[in-house]
Amino acid sequence: MPELTQSITLREATPGDLDFLKAVFASTRSEELAALGSHSAQAEAFIEMQFNIQQQSYNARYPTAQNSIIVLDDQPVGRMLVDRTEEATRLVDIALLSDFRNRGLGSSLIRGLMDDAAAAHKPLQLSVHKSNPATGLYERLGFVKVGDTGAQFKMEWRPE
Repeated sequence: MPELTQSITLREATPGDLDFLKAVFASTRSEELAALGSHSAQAEAFIEMQFNIQQQSYNARYPTAQNSIIVLDDQPVGRMLVDRTEEATRLVDIALLSDFRNRGLGSSLIRGLMDDAAAAHKPLQLSVHKSNPATGLYERLGFVKVGDTGAQFKMEWRPE
């Protein structure tokens, strides 16, 4: 993989990022949107409803999680939600706009989380939908499957 020459940073998400976060969410739902017609009122209602459900779930389950906007060369390109507890660091969500996938950005950010987890002597945990191609990325980075909820794999990386 080519070395990244761009500058990747994180900044705290603000209420002004709501439309951007919805756009990132929608970019991860291309299959469902294709079935509805990408510009239909149905598609817009679907995204609004599903995004709100996801946000409510995250807020309830991870109230202290760090919600960040992924910025590449001053352009917002994704979001990352990380929950740090006494027991573990949990990557709750990482999503990039489709034009910025498969460029090493996610790998770089996850490696940074792995470094942080190693420094804290804690495991890094995540859950991934079984159909998500990112499962292969996580395995290449050293994550192992530690659980199966039916729809998702629970995965974990432990520092040596």
